[in-house]
Amino acid sequence: MADGLVVILDVGKTLAKLTLWRRDGTLLGRETRPNVRRDTGDYIALDADGIEAWMAEVLANFSKIGRVDAIFPVGHGAAAAVIRNGRLACLPIDYEEPLSADMRGTYDDMRDAFVDTGSPALPDGLNLGAQLHRLETLYPDLLTGDAMVLPWAQYWAWRLSGVAASEITSLACHSDLWRPAERAPSLMARKRGWAERIAPLAEAASVLGVLTSEWVARTGLPADVQIYCGIHDSNAALIAARGFPEIADHESTILSTGTWFVAMRSPANQCAVDIASLSEARDCLVNVDANGKLIPSSRFMGGREIEILTGLDTRRIDVKPDQAALIDAVPVVLTSGARVLPTFAPGFGPFPNHRGRWINMPTDECERRAAVSLYAALVADVSLGLIGARERILIEGRFAEAEVFVRALATLRPDDAIYVSNVHNDVSYGALRLIDPSLTPASRLERVIPLDLPLIRYRESWSRDVVRTEQAA
Repeated sequence: MADGLVVILDVGKTLAKLTLWRRDGTLLGRETRPNVRRDTGDYIALDADGIEAWMAEVLANFSKIGRVDAIFPVGHGAAAAVIRNGRLACLPIDYEEPLSADMRGTYDDMRDAFVDTGSPALPDGLNLGAQLHRLETLYPDLLTGDAMVLPWAQYWAWRLSGVAASEITSLACHSDLWRPAERAPSLMARKRGWAERIAPLAEAASVLGVLTSEWVARTGLPADVQIYCGIHDSNAALIAARGFPEIADHESTILSTGTWFVAMRSPANQCAVDIASLSEARDCLVNVDANGKLIPSSRFMGGREIEILTGLDTRRIDVKPDQAALIDAVPVVLTSGARVLPTFAPGFGPFPNHRGRWINMPTDECERRAAVSLYAALVADVSLGLIGARERILIEGRFAEAEVFVRALATLRPDDAIYVSNVHNDVSYGALRLIDPSLTPASRLERVIPLDLPLIRYRESWSRDVVRTEQAA
């Protein structure tokens, strides 16, 4: 089976992706599906049924390309599924679905302290515990009988194999359900009876079983396809990054960019992680990597803010043919004083209580997109500082191709080596490296060249405006 093909299922917030790989790291196929939201009548949910139908169709097509012998699921870290009596008990909640003030207050009174979980109190349903609290309020008998709670990646592993498991990188991702230093469920999870409902822990790279007869019939895949346990998506990107010698086991930080910009710092081996040193109020948290190591992290909704600021129907800041023009627009932006103040995703990131606005918004589209790129770099710089990022920073994901953004960040952090990778599908590649840790990237990292422009002064002006608007609010 070592010569067979591998499928990576990556169910993110915005897109579901299926990629087909040779075991040497050669990408053979990639299909995507925009995720939609479903109204259950009680809450807005994830479209598990739609994803499954699409997945069956794509897997059937992949089966015609070559012999598949493994499927590895990856999922975002703010979704969980409840299974009971061999089926999905209810659709998973979309984490952007708000909780009522009363429900939020009741839940917050139950949470463990941040210093114990590394999990900040996040808006809406971003804490998995808040989702379970809401579901139990709606359906008091939900977690009875043989009911089990599965993180999002492991739900898909169960759906394909029939074997239920949970996994540490998802359980420890701002869930409120885990104490990472103790490697044990939180006190709240134990008191609510949720701890005993969490499916048994398994290693991300462990094989849970083989494809069920149902899926063999639906897809035409072999009956001996191995189904892996799976992993949290940002942790998969971290594993992909560690394949580069510049990152490996060194002090380094990975900045994953998509709907969310997630910075995950891998401290040098001798460095202890002090959860209390992180700012709960500024969207800092502690993740846990596949080896159980504590990973100081920070986040903001960078991709969402960029879409809001540039418009869904306008040209993006990362489109390749426009990069030279956007670079040329930066001096004009600096001279005009055009800048964006945080935040256009209230409740998230290092400035959760600020209200975003423009100063001297350009009328020229290119200049406007350049200013938005600078804004993303400024907020990323703050987020990286909050977790003590230093020495080596690798930017991966969609916005690694946005030159103004990456070069501005390199300018703002002159003491750090800023890299981008030419390897696409970093999350999927990380999952592939879990199957075969000896796999090395086919290309080298590219060192980012800073802009020869006065961005430090621009940052100083921006920072003063941020403080001024905070005081005014």
